[in-house]
Amino acid sequence: MVTATLWNKINTCCSASVGRRVIAIRVTLVNPPYPKKAHQHPALIPLSLGYLGAICEENGYDVSIIDCQAEKLDYESFERRLKGVESDVIGITSATLTYKPALRIAEIAKEIFPNSIVILGGCHATFWDENAFKESPHIDVIVRKEGELTFLELLDKIKAGKKIDEVKGITYKAENGTIVRNEDRPYIEDLDSLPYPAHHLLKLNLYIKYGKLIIPVMTSRGCVYWCDFCCAVRMFGRKYRMRDPIKVVDEIEYMHKTFGTDQFTFYDDAFSVDAQRTEKICDEIVKRGLDIKWDCETRVDMVSRALLEKMKRAGCIAIWFGVESGSQLILDKMHKKIRIEQTRRAFKTAQEVGLMTVASVILGFPGETEETAMETVNFVMSLDPHDVGFYIATPYPGTPLYDLVKSKGWLKTEDFEKYDTATPVFETPYLSMEKLREIREKAYHRFYLRPNYVMKMLKIGGVYGISAVRTSLAYLLRTLHLRLS
Repeated sequence: MVTATLWNKINTCCSASVGRRVIAIRVTLVNPPYPKKAHQHPALIPLSLGYLGAICEENGYDVSIIDCQAEKLDYESFERRLKGVESDVIGITSATLTYKPALRIAEIAKEIFPNSIVILGGCHATFWDENAFKESPHIDVIVRKEGELTFLELLDKIKAGKKIDEVKGITYKAENGTIVRNEDRPYIEDLDSLPYPAHHLLKLNLYIKYGKLIIPVMTSRGCVYWCDFCCAVRMFGRKYRMRDPIKVVDEIEYMHKTFGTDQFTFYDDAFSVDAQRTEKICDEIVKRGLDIKWDCETRVDMVSRALLEKMKRAGCIAIWFGVESGSQLILDKMHKKIRIEQTRRAFKTAQEVGLMTVASVILGFPGETEETAMETVNFVMSLDPHDVGFYIATPYPGTPLYDLVKSKGWLKTEDFEKYDTATPVFETPYLSMEKLREIREKAYHRFYLRPNYVMKMLKIGGVYGISAVRTSLAYLLRTLHLRLS
């Protein structure tokens, strides 16, 4: 049974819309701001909201998107912005880092539109749904896991004034105050049935970086692996669901012509799981003569020289590889299922082919010691990647890593505004948080403060080259500041 308050809101929302002769429920989708003190990444096009916006438009709903990160909105400026967007339903997405800001956004939304229905979604809400209802009275419904079809069904129920008891994939409070978790919705098997993301609803000029607008493209969802630190596979399933290569390139060509961009990034967790499909995407790009550049992320055990050469011919300029660790012991603890020699071979081959390589590294996973951490730093230096991300192991709810550190009593805080992959939030008997912080800082200094590296990236130029040089300069200034203070 739907909570009486929520049922009243649904009826109020619908009758108000009919009274104003609004054809469709007015939907506002929100990407919350980063916490002020957290490590912040440059604003990226929120692909999840693009898909939700597109599914709304396709089904006749009036929809707007407010991206607080790109628009640099704090809570006060968001409040002013929202007042100018009439809203019946407000959908808020959040990762773990932006969960608390999402709760504040929900509170502001209720203050401005008390009869609105506030829906929370995203990876954190999926695995923290029962806690979210306890922590905020401003949330009406939580959409779990893959959101497009669940969100659409909710809107249809709201528009029709019908109960939501049987909507799969949601969590809500019953009339007696108990939290109800409806059964999970099956994953979308035909990803090509989704419309193209509604990027036109965003202020695209705000995402331009070093003169380039980089458009994200999703070609698959899910993963066949089960790494202990990853919540994506728990969010989108262990089955690898793929789009038709022809339709993937149709989308790229459409975005290229519509928005005039010639640079793309594939948002798949592992772009080359199915090498034959990856080759077909590349062949189609070449066949159409699309003059574009793109990057992707994949595993070191899922590339070959022939595939990498074909990817380069099709416009690939860079690959993010999940290195994770330079210690086989730690890799095994992560259940990453790769070997050190596979990582070394993948980097060597990609660089010989002429691709830029980016090493994604996790420091401080349970079992890590100062020795294994330095083993990883030394290993990364030997790979000589074009860029690197040294990330602190972060126990996101929904992952085995979270369950482990929680059960061991190692978790030092559940202040999610510190879960920014730059701040240690748990401590093991093997490595202190302070030492981990120190290792990470020294690793970055060692990597970026190399004159030959700076010269190499200056020659490369473009988004990657300029970004790397600016990062090197930032670490140089930080070092000088520390030495002078």
